[in-house]
Amino acid sequence: MQIIMKAKYLIVTVALLALACSLASAGDPSPLQDFCVAVKDPASALFVNGKFCKDPKLVSANDFFFSGLNVPRNTSNPLGSNITIVNVDNLAGLNTLGISLARLDFAPYGLNPPHTHPRGTEFLIVLQGTLYAGFVTSNGDGNRLFTKILYPGDVIIFPIGLIHFQWNVGKTNAIAFAGFNSQNEGRIDIANAVFGSDPKINPDVLTKAFQVDKKLVEYLQKQLWFTNS
Repeated sequence: MQIIMKAKYLIVTVALLALACSLASAGDPSPLQDFCVAVKDPASALFVNGKFCKDPKLVSANDFFFSGLNVPRNTSNPLGSNITIVNVDNLAGLNTLGISLARLDFAPYGLNPPHTHPRGTEFLIVLQGTLYAGFVTSNGDGNRLFTKILYPGDVIIFPIGLIHFQWNVGKTNAIAFAGFNSQNEGRIDIANAVFGSDPKINPDVLTKAFQVDKKLVEYLQKQLWFTNS
């Protein structure tokens, strides 16, 4: 009798766990913007987790079309790189599809500086040139650095939210394409966010965080931090 009762409890426990997993998988979708402050008046609302949907009767082929990724971008900037993003902001048909992409152009020794995509994992393939690319794991994994030298046809993955970068180590231009599993992957340039925030972070905070002289922090906060996307 006890064996039968234990078996019943086990079945119920498994069923509850399965139900919990089912409910968890049907939970809130991932956020598609930095924040969404709730409002009671619909007239004050802009969008919630993406964009409003267009009336299907008014949809045309142009809503699913983007042209020009074959054109090299201008890389004459302090970073020597230029990122062309194709996401829901400039290709409306991507809304709710959970994908986006980008073209990356590099001048010789151009850099796509350390940054993160808070809402998407990145899949990058090199078409031309030689890139030194890598990412850093989270604190819990010891902040380990993974790097590779990439040649045409090579692919690398940057897990969602982790700091990563690409540097053209060749003497010629480089081109890469990237895909994301989000319609709005987001981007946080580390240096820009830390030293170029608006308003500025209290320099005492950064002095203690980076364990450097306060004058260095104040110097960095006075720089014009360029973004390549």
